[in-house]
Amino acid sequence: MKPVAIFRHASIEGPGYLSTFLDLHAIPWQLIRIDAGEVPADRATSFSGLVFMGGPMSVNDNLPWIAPVLALIREAVAGDIPVLGHCLGGQLMAKALGARVDRDPSRELGWGRVDVADHPVARAWLGDLSAFEPFHWHGESFTLPSGAVRLFSSPYCPNQAFALGAHLGLQCHVEMTEEMVRTWCRAGADEITAYPGPAVQSAEAMQIDLLQRISALQQVARRLYGRWITGLRRPPR
Repeated sequence: MKPVAIFRHASIEGPGYLSTFLDLHAIPWQLIRIDAGEVPADRATSFSGLVFMGGPMSVNDNLPWIAPVLALIREAVAGDIPVLGHCLGGQLMAKALGARVDRDPSRELGWGRVDVADHPVARAWLGDLSAFEPFHWHGESFTLPSGAVRLFSSPYCPNQAFALGAHLGLQCHVEMTEEMVRTWCRAGADEITAYPGPAVQSAEAMQIDLLQRISALQQVARRLYGRWITGLRRPPR
């Protein structure tokens, strides 16, 4: 089986629980460290799927790797190679597919409830789940690409996730681990202070009941990732 390519855009925003999930399902994966100067792959067909993680930059920034990544996403979607995006990754998917990514009126930093849409596509991805609490860390968000279906939303961000066939774009973070939350709280202390708002938690609040929150979130992640890997191309037996 060809590996899943995981694109990392910041050293502290790696695959997290996703890597554990892929390992448990014996799915090979390859980390491409954009933050360390590694270049995007030339062809999406080198991989069984593409995953894009988060990062502090904007998809609207003039960075040399963004245009090749957008082209890679379009190639993958056209070729039915599943694409999965987390936060910045979801924004990259949206922009590649013709949607907009705009600055939010209020940042979302920390834990916050999202409500799952009541339609067959959302149920295919999340079963009977009606709401859950993911982790958020964003100041921009996407509109929906043509043909995409909204999966869930929050009071501060109507488009928290979209599905387009086998492709899944997330604005929130479902890949979090306990260590990642604690690291982000330390690294993002200045951002938390600089952007107070109704959806911004203190670092202390983000770490309350952390083990229980992570455990609940990983249950949701297993549903989403489990659905996503069904689209991966596997060699015939």
